[in-house]
Amino acid sequence: MTGSGVTSTVAATPEADTDPRTLLDRALAREPTTRRPLWINRQAGRYLPEYRKLREQHSFKELAGSADLAAEVTLQPIRRFPLDAAIIFADIMSPLPALGIDFDFAPGPVVAEPIRSAADVAALPDADVAEPAPEVIEAIGLVRRELPEDTALLGFCGAPWTLAAYLVEGRGIKDFPLLRAFAAAEPQALERLLARLSRLMADYLIRQGQAGADAVQIFDSWAGLLPRAAWQRLVRPHLESMLVTVGDAGIKRILFVNNAPHLVEAYAELPAEALAVDWRIDLRALQDRHGHRRAVQGNLDPAILTAGPEPTRTAANTLLNQVHARGHIVNLGHGLLPNTPVESVAALVETVRREEH
Repeated sequence: MTGSGVTSTVAATPEADTDPRTLLDRALAREPTTRRPLWINRQAGRYLPEYRKLREQHSFKELAGSADLAAEVTLQPIRRFPLDAAIIFADIMSPLPALGIDFDFAPGPVVAEPIRSAADVAALPDADVAEPAPEVIEAIGLVRRELPEDTALLGFCGAPWTLAAYLVEGRGIKDFPLLRAFAAAEPQALERLLARLSRLMADYLIRQGQAGADAVQIFDSWAGLLPRAAWQRLVRPHLESMLVTVGDAGIKRILFVNNAPHLVEAYAELPAEALAVDWRIDLRALQDRHGHRRAVQGNLDPAILTAGPEPTRTAANTLLNQVHARGHIVNLGHGLLPNTPVESVAALVETVRREEH
């Protein structure tokens, strides 16, 4: 591959060529690879004809709540494209019934009884004795048995702050005003809620690793709602505690931060093998600052893929030329949009795999 002033050739070695570990594993360790690994946020789901056919028969909640159906959805994009990782099909809300949380989808999460007071936090049941989302754990085992050996399997969860956003607000809404008000009026209650969520998510991710996930991604979709000082005080300790616990269990972590440019440097200090960011962030600049000690992931704009295969190829080549190959996992800067042509995904896969040598 040729570049425009940036050396992005992947340093292949005999060891890399015969290493039984997956490409994703080696990229997470910032080791030489024959090419960069590629997987795509929301690669299993609504842009695929085969997924839409399933949705004609089952609701999203039914698909996510059934191990067999979730495994089938997880495998659909792997059967269609030579992607380097599958990510288990579930929802970030899936483990919350372990805290007694009842929710539905319309189409996003809607919580039956939002948390609005310190008493509501105190009333949450003890989750330490409940297995979070057993259907997800079972689905991971089913997928693991079906995946090619050279394809990694990713688990995931929502970050404590992002889960708290839905629990307090009751549903996804612009800027989550009730959550921000709760943070100001009940900071101690919020801290207790985040601590509970941190412990539950750590347990959930560890169980995913034990079931067969090679790595896990933590989605902080609403990271940018707080100013940095408030984030450092309220949110960071619980996110860091979760990441440390998962890392101590030997599970590799990818931390995805969405729409929070003012927090990226603070996030970059947290313990994770890879830092994933949205399309608004200069990934090469982030790599230059932090790529010597961790992998980076991303970060094509998902909207570009909706423009068709040729714009997708152009954008993918630009990304490959700009970002150093070592320790780079190619992905989007958010999830695939529903109106993404399948041909655009094929073009992205073809462009990235052409780097192999």
